[in-house]
Amino acid sequence: MRIAAGIALAVQAAASWAGDDALLVRGDYLMNGVVACANCHIARSDKGAPLLDKGLSGGMVFADAAFTAYAPNITPDPETGIGKWTDAQIGKAIREGIRPDGSVIGPPMPIHFYRNISDNDLAAIIAYLKAQPPVRHVVQKSTYHIPLPPNYGPPVAHVGTPAPADTLNYGQYLANIGHCMDCHTPRDSKGMLVTAHLGAGGQVLKGPGGDVITPNLTSGKGGLASWSDAQIERAIRKGIDKNGRHLAPVMAFYWYNHINDSDMHALIAYLRALKPQPFGGK
Repeated sequence: MRIAAGIALAVQAAASWAGDDALLVRGDYLMNGVVACANCHIARSDKGAPLLDKGLSGGMVFADAAFTAYAPNITPDPETGIGKWTDAQIGKAIREGIRPDGSVIGPPMPIHFYRNISDNDLAAIIAYLKAQPPVRHVVQKSTYHIPLPPNYGPPVAHVGTPAPADTLNYGQYLANIGHCMDCHTPRDSKGMLVTAHLGAGGQVLKGPGGDVITPNLTSGKGGLASWSDAQIERAIRKGIDKNGRHLAPVMAFYWYNHINDSDMHALIAYLRALKPQPFGGK
């Protein structure tokens, strides 16, 4: 098949629910909550302040030794955004990292984690994106000094949404689509995630105020063992650690603050269940 079965199902869902307010409500909740796409794709001023009136028209720069990446315009503008993309093409870009022209989307787009987005949630995200006002904003192309993979794995088949009552699995699902571990897992010398040390932190990220070292999210040394659930929640929602210090805004606090209480409970339960790791896995 030319289109992965899961994407086809998502597109069918988007088409059949095109007039369903519940689909857009779910898409709005995901995009402005745990998935937090706007943290990277919202247009920003020269000083990094979000330009809310310009929506998801992109332009944010991610500078690294391996690449200089620019968040693309993902509004439905037909010339500078994704307005000419079909639902299937949008879904394939999000969940498989392949653009309509066949080119591969490079980092920092967390494709490995977005492959876990369920068919229904993918349909909701697509519906939300297509419902946004188009914004004309030309964003320059990213440049990479490393070879990009030919793909991120085989086409994604059907992915279901775990039942919220299954707290740990649903919490893991939220952490995946929120790509928490993309930043909070150490990387090797080639930039690959060291999944044996999932959640151990230690990555150095370029933040608006300088370099940011990501913290350990496990209960290992230097991690969350001494934190209360309320302190973890405050850190996720408000960017304030257990000692009252403000965390760097590379974290999507503004969007994570909209995660509902039930989902926050599941997310924290999953973090509590992570295998204890020393900071940075060392």
